[in-house]
Amino acid sequence: MRNASLPTAADLEAALREALAPTQLEVIDESSAHAGHAGANAQGRGSHFRVRIASPLFDGKPRLARHRLVYDALQVFIAQGLHAIAIEVL
Repeated sequence: MRNASLPTAADLEAALREALAPTQLEVIDESSAHAGHAGANAQGRGSHFRVRIASPLFDGKPRLARHRLVYDALQVFIAQGLHAIAIEVL
């Protein structure tokens, strides 16, 4: 996998804002903490991210359904090599 095809935190943030209209959103690239993985680089692109998100689309949905909404919004990046997403629903 070439690092150039990996997403940036800004890429993920834009996709999540468009799909889920969050009221709170923080995307943190944790790739540098995973030395030895393809996403551990200093180029601003990564494979391991933490997403902290609140959205009105989550209202009344169980945890699994909320996580599915996040994964669905980021599916294009998963296909590009996004390896790990830690999701914190606020």
